[in-house]
Amino acid sequence: MGICLLVEVAELNMGFSHDMDDEYEKLFRRLNPPRVVIDNESCKNATVVRVDSANRHGTLLEVVQVLTDLNLMITKAYISSDGGWFMDVFNVKDQDGNKITYEAILGYIRKSLGPESCFVSSMRSVGVKPSMDHTAIELTGSDRPGLLSEVFAVLTHLKCNVVNAEVWTHNTRAAAVMQVTDEETGFEITDPERLSKIKELLCNVLKGSNKSKRAKTGVSLGVTHTERRLHQMMFADRDYERADDEVLNEKERPNVSVVNWYDKDYSVVTIRSKDRPKLLFDTVCTLTDMEYVVFHANIDAEGPEAYQEYYIRHIDGSPVKSDAERQRVIQCLEAAIERRVSEGLKLELCTTDRIGLLSDVTRIFRENSLTVTRAEVTTRDGKAINTFYVGDASGYPVDAKTIDSIRQVIGQTILKVKGSPEELKPVSQESPTRFLFGGLFKSRSFVNFGLVRSYS
Repeated sequence: MGICLLVEVAELNMGFSHDMDDEYEKLFRRLNPPRVVIDNESCKNATVVRVDSANRHGTLLEVVQVLTDLNLMITKAYISSDGGWFMDVFNVKDQDGNKITYEAILGYIRKSLGPESCFVSSMRSVGVKPSMDHTAIELTGSDRPGLLSEVFAVLTHLKCNVVNAEVWTHNTRAAAVMQVTDEETGFEITDPERLSKIKELLCNVLKGSNKSKRAKTGVSLGVTHTERRLHQMMFADRDYERADDEVLNEKERPNVSVVNWYDKDYSVVTIRSKDRPKLLFDTVCTLTDMEYVVFHANIDAEGPEAYQEYYIRHIDGSPVKSDAERQRVIQCLEAAIERRVSEGLKLELCTTDRIGLLSDVTRIFRENSLTVTRAEVTTRDGKAINTFYVGDASGYPVDAKTIDSIRQVIGQTILKVKGSPEELKPVSQESPTRFLFGGLFKSRSFVNFGLVRSYS
């Protein structure tokens, strides 16, 4: 009885402490509201966004997240957060390299980062998007050819419709965040027994024949920011660890260094990498999740190569303490940069959404010896807009005739090639085994792929 009472008192005290922290944050925020200034005059070729606010762990990530979620390119940034105050300047452009002049986007930035925003709320709710219309499924496990096809086939069998999904693979590991609905109701799945069955079958798929103990599945009625969650999942799965005998391509590998500035008690992280969209988000996300605080930073991504310099300390106030910790920071940042690098041929599928669409498409990929290295699945107003990055399962360049065959089955206007022609192997003489399944597809009437299929 005494132990139970102590536990209850401790829980009450913890709850009281969280409430006090929240109330203090709200009061501090009212006295020191964040200020956002958007300037289209001072810089010739970029829109300048200045953000001043009270600082806390995670503030920088949230600001970067708002800008990258709008698909804005951050070409320069200056960050300073000494003394409990966050001061940040971003130079941003749209995807065409122009200034941001669309008032709806400018208004969204002001609202999302300004006094009316929730971005200074408690870290316990950062990126959480509660939903009543879908169930979130998280998967991690060993990557292998055909894995995504098997996952989608199981979900179709269980009468789950995938409305949104993002899948990453890196260093023989795979992670996915999927939003599914019930096939009959179109809403979230809440039955505990059914959710347990979904988890069990998906876990069996992830384990495969090797029965890997590292396969994990999870379900919930809400999901964190998808891309941040994928970083967290792959980090927890230790995808940054490499085999001692692994041969790395030094030309493609990002250059990451960590040195200590003893006079100021900072560790200085320097990153040089080929620039790409959302690179800044990926590195800031990783430093935040590793519980490092960025006090100052200088970002330059105006050319083909991006340069990032961070002055960091751990949340306990110390710089990097050992060579082992330094190596871990380097490995984790390299992994964060590499996860989103899209290896393979880019294919875009756009058609009317239907139950089993993803299962059918990925099965066709698998049967033509293509493996999916990354995928983005979106459903808007009954329309499926999906992007797949595919490679040949044997490691060779994708055969152009394989892609032509697949597009004939699915539909030339439905599936389009978006990658560069260099990623395709030139058309060679027809191989009788390569297109073994071609006749099978035709017999199943996959013409006009968006329509209901008939099986012969």
